[in-house]
This record gives sequence, structure tokens and C-alpha cells, in this order.
Amino acid sequence: MTRRKPTPLPLIDQPPAERADAARNRQRLVEAASRIVSARGVAALALDEVAREAGVGVGTAYRRFGDVGALAYALLEDHEVRFQEAFLTGPPPLGPGAPPAARIRAFVFALLDLQEEQWDLRLLAAKKAAQGHGSGPYPTYHLHLVRLLESLDRDLDAPYLASALLALLQPNVLEHQRRTLDLSPTRIRNGIESVLDGLL
Repeated sequence: MTRRKPTPLPLIDQPPAERADAARNRQRLVEAASRIVSARGVAALALDEVAREAGVGVGTAYRRFGDVGALAYALLEDHEVRFQEAFLTGPPPLGPGAPPAARIRAFVFALLDLQEEQWDLRLLAAKKAAQGHGSGPYPTYHLHLVRLLESLDRDLDAPYLASALLALLQPNVLEHQRRTLDLSPTRIRNGIESVLDGLL
């Protein structure tokens, strides 16, 4: 059986094709941002500073990304693409071949792990509400969960439940739980597990 090739994630609003010089500038900006994050942390990210580090004009940086939230998405892109490949074509239970309930559970906890691996970047990227809900990788995640939920039970309201599950994993929600409610990562995981047990 031929495996379906993953479709690229719509991580940042951009034209489908770029001029060669624009593509080079984007790569230089992303590499400069990555160096800054490695050396000084996510808090040091600023488009002006990234432009200086990349050796491009500040206006170019703002035209290309608009704000540091979009730049954060660009830094996450490789991880997002690998994650998409894993749940679309990788081994079960995250990938095809496992029962729908097992794949839903694997997807939810794999996404939670992905959030935690690059927490500060993901929180920065999600600060733009439009990027956090309805754009970036969100539509891909939502469609994937809808299909799994529909194959689990056609009578479920799959679109609503998919959005409800993804709401549990939004960086702003997790940040509130961790910082304001003082919930430990273990307690958050146990809570998500209870929700999945009730659903699945």
C-alpha cells in the first residue's frame, strides 16, 4: 500500500514560492534567530537584533515575519514537519496501523511532549491568537483528530471534540495551569489522561 505523503504545514502566512533573494534572507534570519536563542534564550529574540545578527535590513525582517511570534513559528518548523510525518506515516500507535483510540491517545501525548520540548518558543509563537487557533499547524492537528474520532464512532461530534482536546494542549492554557494554578506537569498529564479515559 502506498503511504500518503505528508502535506506541508501552513506554519506562516506566506506566498507559495519565494524569490531566491527572499528565500536567502529568510534562511539568514532564521539561522540568526536560532543562534540568539541558543546563546541568550528566547527572551532575547527581537526582530531588530535578529536583523543585525543576520546582516540584513530591519525592514526586511519586519516585512518577512511581521513580529517575533511568526519568527518563533519559523524556528519550530522543522520539529513540526517531523511531528506531522510521524502521525501521518510513522509507526503505530502514533502513525497508521493502531486502533483509533490508541492513535488519539498517542497523538495527544506526543503533542504535549512537543510543547514541553520547546516551551518558551511555543508560548511566544502562540501569543498571537490568530496563530494559536486556526492557523499555523492547528488546522492539520484538528483535521487529523476529526478523522480519528469519526473512525472511532460516527455518532460523536468529532469537530467539537477535536477542538476541545486541542484546547487542553494550547500553550497559553498550559502556562496558566503551570504558573497560576501551580499544577505540576505530572498532574496536568494525569488530568489529560482522565479526559481521554472518559472519551475513549
